[in-house]
Amino acid sequence: MNAMNLLPLQITGALTVLVVALALWARKGDGAQAAVRRAVLALDRISSGAASALACAALALAVGAGMWQVVARFATETPSIWSEALVRTALIWMAYLGVAVALRTGALVSIDVAHRYASGRLRLGIEAAALASSLSFMGVMFWFGWTMTQRVRFQEMAGLEVSMSWGYAAIPIGALFAMVGAVAHFLDRRSDELELAV
Repeated sequence: MNAMNLLPLQITGALTVLVVALALWARKGDGAQAAVRRAVLALDRISSGAASALACAALALAVGAGMWQVVARFATETPSIWSEALVRTALIWMAYLGVAVALRTGALVSIDVAHRYASGRLRLGIEAAALASSLSFMGVMFWFGWTMTQRVRFQEMAGLEVSMSWGYAAIPIGALFAMVGAVAHFLDRRSDELELAV
């Protein structure tokens, strides 16, 4: 593995360890720890709400463009050249923004049986390992997503005639939203999925 690919992994690993340690510290106390916890949860309310609203808007845009494609193709017999690319791009944005909402609710990385039957330090360890896994993965997605966004900025999407960066930008932006959601879920677990699992 060359140094160019190793550096992002080293930085992501170090930042993951740092954020997990900070989250563990903020989770178990009052005073400064509670202030950090409140600040992260306040940021999460804004970011999760924005991610959810934008993901819903992207889905609505995809549905509208898809409907137009069907009408244009079969009703007017003049297929639209832009709608397929718009549907694809909107669905990519919806999926990457939806990951943040899934992580916040605990629906993405959940170890139901282990979490249910564990208690005390073991449960905390399982939750910290899940947080570290999510942060590591999202960190790698952010780094390489940003690299790809920069790399394709001079290419155009066929049919839309806009930079391909608009499509690829969903990866690093979705990863940032998801990282906030993962930390917020660790600090304030409100997972119906885990509680209702059989």
